Amino acid sequence: MHRYVSSALLLVSLLPACAAFAQDDPAPAASATCNFDQDKQLVVNYQRVALNPKKALATQVPFNKPWAPGGKPITLFTNGSVQVGPRVLGVGAYTLFVIPTSKRWTLVVSNSTDTSGAYDEKNDLVRVPMDAGELPSPEPDLVVTFAHITPNECSLRVDLDKYGHFAVFQQK
Repeated sequence: MHRYVSSALLLVSLLPACAAFAQDDPAPAASATCNFDQDKQLVVNYQRVALNPKKALATQVPFNKPWAPGGKPITLFTNGSVQVGPRVLGVGAYTLFVIPTSKRWTLVVSNSTDTSGAYDEKNDLVRVPMDAGELPSPEPDLVVTFAHITPNECSLRVDLDKYGHFAVFQQK
């Protein structure tokens, strides 16, 4: 019995150290979900990225190149077919990159499931120009969300700095 109490105390004493270590993780992951109905959905997971508001966006984000925010691509999981741009994506997992520019971003959907952050153009399934709109106030952290447009359409939103960027996913 004494051995179990000692083991439990050791475990409890290590928990604060583990929690402190976890807080030092530079980029905690976040996710967003689009529910088309109770059976069909899209889910994205991404790394949070914080900007320095005193520096220009172009010095913190690689303009005109595929970017994996936080060093890891955004992952997309779908349990139903969806269309993005001219391409229909089947059930499965994909990685997403964005190509930022000062005016208009491009969403890149890759059939690769490598989450190391490595980008290979050979794996591109589609590149979709994203619509953009000015945000009411600058967003210092990368935020990825979904917004329902219609019951069968969700807009993937990527907000950062002064602009939000949008690409539509339609249930098929």
